[in-house]
Amino acid sequence: MQDIESQLGELGFAGDDMVVPFQVDALDVRGRTVQLGPLLDTMLSRHDYPEPVARLLAEMVVLTALIGTSLKFSGKFTAQTKSDGPVDLLVADFSTPDALRAYARFDEDKLAASVVAGETAPEQLLGKGFLALTIDQGNFMQPYQGIVELDGRSLDEIATGYFRQSEQIPTTVKLGVAKLFARDGDQTRETWRAGGLVAQFLPEEPERMRQPDLHGGDGDDGQFSHDPDDAWTEASTLVETIDVDELTDPAVGAERLLYRLFHERGVTVYPAQAVYDRCSCSRGRILDVLKGFSAEEITESTTDGKVTVTCEFCSTSYEYTPDEIMNAIKA
Repeated sequence: MQDIESQLGELGFAGDDMVVPFQVDALDVRGRTVQLGPLLDTMLSRHDYPEPVARLLAEMVVLTALIGTSLKFSGKFTAQTKSDGPVDLLVADFSTPDALRAYARFDEDKLAASVVAGETAPEQLLGKGFLALTIDQGNFMQPYQGIVELDGRSLDEIATGYFRQSEQIPTTVKLGVAKLFARDGDQTRETWRAGGLVAQFLPEEPERMRQPDLHGGDGDDGQFSHDPDDAWTEASTLVETIDVDELTDPAVGAERLLYRLFHERGVTVYPAQAVYDRCSCSRGRILDVLKGFSAEEITESTTDGKVTVTCEFCSTSYEYTPDEIMNAIKA
């Protein structure tokens, strides 16, 4: 095994902020895996989120990167939670071909109380609500949206359930986040890393994809009425063995992780796709939003002769004079 891993190293690894597609023909499995490093660290540090919030948002960014890079057309994929917990909003989106951005909203008082109570698990911070996954193919196309309940499970479990219910594709998702500490002279520097893997069972015979009802009901006790497919059982069991360290450790990397999981079956790794911390905001786009304001709203928003708008995603601030906005409205 050591020799083969060395050979993999000689071929070179995709490295951070690169989504790596893969396929395991022997198990009829396809998927993608990613490790996010500098991109994620920059994204989270920009807002200086409290650690529990940063961890949650990091998981959303990984999930969005894994799903968004699977789009075969120009468009946007958005993952968004709305809930009643201390972190009441998480949103991350991927715009083809390679742009990621993300934002979290939280209640400082509720979050502080949760930390004091030791209730900082993702499901406790989110509370009850829903996760919406939206695919927008642009003009003249109806967006597709799938919604799944936030019901006390982790985000990777919820995403797995979404694919199972909405897409009818046996899927397993693993997400992991780590906060690393490094010495820089006399200073200690903190950096964020995260990783994830999604694997899907796509055999040529659709009947092999049958699964039991997740929740039972209507006389269904949620048990298999047939034997589960051995290939998918093996693949999903292997994926479940992944720990957070493997998903986030730069010394492991995407290719070495895939080798560890599937070397006995043989795994094909395809060219990696880079993703970037890249916001879609612009001065012109925000001005278009301000054009929808009434004269009274513009006056109320003016401070020291200017209307200032700060992008929630990238924290870039744009300034406009009331006259500039009014002229744009009249144009």
